[in-house]
Amino acid sequence: MTVSPMLVRLAAEKATGALLRDHGTLYLVDGRVVHAESPAAPGLDVLLTAGGRLPREGWDEAVDRAGARHEVGRFLVDSGRLGGGELEICHLGAVFDAAFFALAPASGPTRFRYGVAHWFGQVRPVSAAAVERETERRRELLDDVWPYPAVDTAPVRPRTGASVRTVGPRRRALLAAADGVRTPADLARLLGRPAFHTLLDVRRLAAAGLVDTPLDPVPVAPPPLPSWVGEVADDPDIALLRRLRDALEASL
Repeated sequence: MTVSPMLVRLAAEKATGALLRDHGTLYLVDGRVVHAESPAAPGLDVLLTAGGRLPREGWDEAVDRAGARHEVGRFLVDSGRLGGGELEICHLGAVFDAAFFALAPASGPTRFRYGVAHWFGQVRPVSAAAVERETERRRELLDDVWPYPAVDTAPVRPRTGASVRTVGPRRRALLAAADGVRTPADLARLLGRPAFHTLLDVRRLAAAGLVDTPLDPVPVAPPPLPSWVGEVADDPDIALLRRLRDALEASL
């Protein structure tokens, strides 16, 4: 099943621009994905600065001096702040992370703005097919670990009295930061980690019984019909239209 038919079509057209969806944006050059961003995923700036790999002022300087030219990535390498290979790995991880959320099932319109470029610039373009395959693989992985997607957006609440002796240091740090208020997205930003990896850790913790799994929301009952509906139903014009419809159906 295709994750995004429009992305497939744009790739075939070798289109350049921005694919805007409910949960994020993909930037394409000649039909290949060069950047992605989503409100649900920490940006590359957070991933690089929160862990101390790049000082915040170094990032800000790169954006100030090279953002208008769409060459922030090149500036980081040319100025010696990051190695070329290191930037490629970090950027690729950020692209797949944001694309996972940007390509989530959407309820609103999907739009494409031709010719739009991201200020970060190109690092290593990725085929649309590779992005789709990775997105689908990640969806399946989450469901294989713990098929309860409600944990992905709910506050992470550690279970009282649960033993964490078998938990590794990465998930132990996540549990320590979980306060019953922060969601997985909040924790990803706080810890400077990719959002998908944080979701995966939270689902594994839930499967192990170390954090609560919230119940699925109760479906909201439809509101009662307003009183005027009965009045409209008895309207003589409505009754006439119904008789005409019945007569036409009987003559077919």
